[in-house]
Amino acid sequence: MIRSVAVFALLCVMLVALPAAAGSSRQPVSFPSLDGLEITADLYAPYPDKATTVIVLFHQAEWSRGEYREIAPWLNSLGYNCLAIDQRSGREINDVPNETAGRAVAANKGTTYLDARKDLVAALQYARAELTTGHVIAWGSSYSAGLVLEIAGDQPGLVDGVLAFSPGEYFTRFGKSDDWVTRAVGGIKAPVFITSARSERDGWKPLYAGVKGVKASFVPNTKGNHGSRALWTRFDDSAVYRDAVKTFLTMYLDGVKE
Repeated sequence: MIRSVAVFALLCVMLVALPAAAGSSRQPVSFPSLDGLEITADLYAPYPDKATTVIVLFHQAEWSRGEYREIAPWLNSLGYNCLAIDQRSGREINDVPNETAGRAVAANKGTTYLDARKDLVAALQYARAELTTGHVIAWGSSYSAGLVLEIAGDQPGLVDGVLAFSPGEYFTRFGKSDDWVTRAVGGIKAPVFITSARSERDGWKPLYAGVKGVKASFVPNTKGNHGSRALWTRFDDSAVYRDAVKTFLTMYLDGVKE
């Protein structure tokens, strides 16, 4: 009996000593876009230190903040807090509906890729003002990857790093030139990381070449995947993408905890 009590006490101590799972830190938050539209987001912030780097996560076309339900906790494990938002251009992924898009439709606001730009800027400003006194990193997927590169070049003081998954010139249908993003990247002052599926490499070569400062890229030997889902563990080659991301963050941006 005494031994059983001792074992139970030891287990309790061990459980208390274990850190909470990063995924359990997810909290719903909202804040206004530049035009006042309410943006829904998930805040993954297990680290209370206000100097902790925040990675702001933007989803790809037709999707939602649900793109990052698996990725954000992994980034937490590396030592970063994360904010995953619903842009007004999107729908649903991983059973997570895009609430910002729903509000935009109800308010008769535009929901194109370019309309979503104001949501990205607002989220980065929110992270800078409310979530950290340290670094803010912009992370984009597909169309939002193109936008984070353009925003980082247009407003170089807004971000301290950029990760772009399958970026491209996706905005010609909305009146932008076919080199709109390419021309903007020359103004980026922060470290840049670009990756994609293997077949997409030629599409972002001009973007990568236009970045004048610190930059890194990764192209898998496998087929790979489009956008941030390349990091989902359901894909056999996700580990090599994750290793490339971790290497970039470790080399150029603070926050990684071994």
